[in-house]
Amino acid sequence: MKKPVIFCDFDGTITKKDNIVMLMKQFAPPEWDELKDKVLSQEISIQQGVGKMFSLLPTSKKQEITNYVLEHAEIREGFEEFVAYTNKQSIPLYIVSGGIDFFVKPMLESFEINGNIYCNESDFTGEKIKIIWPHSCDEHCDNDCGCCKPSIIRQFDSENYERIVIGDSITDLAGAKLADHVLAREFLLEKCQSLNLPHTSFETFFDVIAYLEKRKAGVL
Repeated sequence: MKKPVIFCDFDGTITKKDNIVMLMKQFAPPEWDELKDKVLSQEISIQQGVGKMFSLLPTSKKQEITNYVLEHAEIREGFEEFVAYTNKQSIPLYIVSGGIDFFVKPMLESFEINGNIYCNESDFTGEKIKIIWPHSCDEHCDNDCGCCKPSIIRQFDSENYERIVIGDSITDLAGAKLADHVLAREFLLEKCQSLNLPHTSFETFFDVIAYLEKRKAGVL
């Protein structure tokens, strides 16, 4: 039997809302909205769009921006129990996030996640925020992802691992296409349905635990 490994998105999945969108609505000038639409329509890449969005924000607001997201972001119900479940079952859990280190890592530091946290990084040394991409696309991906989820997933070969992806948005789609099973909501759920990807819908992480329990019992 293949060993399960889980790749879980952060914004809009672990958190109830997309934190980048929340930050942009609060701090960015109006042109961020056009960039968002171009990313969603795949007119520009995720890396281009996110990089340009954050370049609209002055580094002088670093503390204000950081405090805002930490105060307003909400963790989805059942996440703490889900992390505990993966630890108890010895299922590797990797957080693969198109979000940025200055809010992703502080929000996750209280959880005992047994795998790595992959996200984009930030540089506040200039006048505007610059995003750094330490997990860019491998030779098999030309999507200009930013944090390339497919490249991370490919490190776990499909012969030995059952690759489970949890996500909600356009940033999760390329990874979902590589998965043995997808736990999806919102935009990603619609895409899984239209592309006939093997999937289960979820609203909370209690739903995710229920799926994993059924999988373990062999009733799926």
